[in-house]
Amino acid sequence: MLKKTPLHSYHVQRGARMVEFAGWEMPLLYTGIVEEHQHTRRVASVFDVSHMGRIIFTGPEAKGLLQRVCTRQLGTAEVGQCCYGHVCNEDGGILDDVIISRYEDRWLMVCNASNRDRVLAWLRQHAPQTGVQIDDITESTLMVAIQGPASLDMLSRKLPFPIAGLKRYRFLAGSYFGTRYTIFRSGYTGEDGAELILPASVAPLLTGLLGGGDGGESGLRPAGLGARDTLRLEAGMPLYGHELHEATDSLSAGLPWCVDLNKDFIGRDRLRQIAADGPARRLVGLALEGRRIARQGATVVQADKPVGEVTSGTFSPTLQQSIAMAYVRSDLAKPGSRIAVDLGGRVVPAVIVALPFYRRKTA
Repeated sequence: MLKKTPLHSYHVQRGARMVEFAGWEMPLLYTGIVEEHQHTRRVASVFDVSHMGRIIFTGPEAKGLLQRVCTRQLGTAEVGQCCYGHVCNEDGGILDDVIISRYEDRWLMVCNASNRDRVLAWLRQHAPQTGVQIDDITESTLMVAIQGPASLDMLSRKLPFPIAGLKRYRFLAGSYFGTRYTIFRSGYTGEDGAELILPASVAPLLTGLLGGGDGGESGLRPAGLGARDTLRLEAGMPLYGHELHEATDSLSAGLPWCVDLNKDFIGRDRLRQIAADGPARRLVGLALEGRRIARQGATVVQADKPVGEVTSGTFSPTLQQSIAMAYVRSDLAKPGSRIAVDLGGRVVPAVIVALPFYRRKTA
């Protein structure tokens, strides 16, 4: 049986098209992917991301465990800071991409829904016998993302938390009338915004506070997984199972900034070798001619020879351009290189472009 998030009734009442995703029943769309995408870029949307794993670490050895399993340097993380990183196997392959946040008395890891069980098993396998407690709070909490250029202004008016001065990848945590909360300034759309973690029991109060997501043209609206995917693709953000998986690594994926090769972590030796030799292939952006979409697995070719593979593709609602991400041979990864993509027997010309495809305007 599929799991249901605490906001399931909210989605059903608003006519969402529900689909299976990583063992959860989730909203794919409400009014349409393109409409929800464009509203997020123009104003703000609320996304239910309660399916994502939330794991708490406490005890004197918690930081040591996270340092051991994560590529990111966490030793210098400040209280109130979030750090994106990867959990790797011994060969440097990516088991998951995660965000780790440091509280006063604990650490939080947010992982992908599809990887939650194996990440938990991996963490427990490598945890010391004593000194660290690992608690999965996924199903006792909810998590929502409010994303878009108007999101922070809207939240500042609605929430009793001082979020206006919160910096990117920082968070606030506390208790309000007995309800524990965490609010992060982060997201997965390429827009400004925040993500909130609250007890599952307050779901009805949350939907009322946010106006039920019925804000019209100038207000907050709900958006589903479909728009979340097109938004993150325009923003050049990798998705586990597409750009990231055990058969690739952080350096080939163009994410060396989340790897500290000077600290000891699982997979470090292999990543050091890749860094020394240079990745054999690299993740790039593609701009395709025409409106046809390059799907995951499509072959990238040059002079009729395979040189790579598409990982994600869509027709960008913002750019009005067919775009994709792909792994290609490193010698072809420079922006401006001309290649082509085999779309089921029809070869479509394309050019390699720098990521991200879209970057939000800042004041």
